[in-house]
Amino acid sequence: MSKKGCKQIKLDNKQCQAWAMTDSDFCFMHDPAMEIEKRNAVIKGGRAQRRNRRPLPVVEIKDTKSVANLLSLTITEVRRGEVDLRVANCVGYLSGHLIKALEISDLGERVTELEEVLAEKELVGARE
Repeated sequence: MSKKGCKQIKLDNKQCQAWAMTDSDFCFMHDPAMEIEKRNAVIKGGRAQRRNRRPLPVVEIKDTKSVANLLSLTITEVRRGEVDLRVANCVGYLSGHLIKALEISDLGERVTELEEVLAEKELVGARE
């Protein structure tokens, strides 16, 4: 690539902002000499296989330990090249939210249990 800009003036009368190719006044998309290569690149892009078309197996998640197991499995699959990085990033992101939700749910249950114990003690104390 050269350090000069593409000379193409677009339909909106603005100059193309891409860098010109070496030994050319134009970028790849606007160079008239690159028409065949550009067409082949478009065709190749259309035929490219989509990654990660296979659905992942269902994993039952019921507590923070199962979230940790899911993350461990995902890390292993990423290292083996079995999972798309975008999917792995999504699993990591959502796992963080899930762990927070599970912890809040657990705290809510504990508070409810403590309230019940306190209510029972107040009833016993009132009877005495």
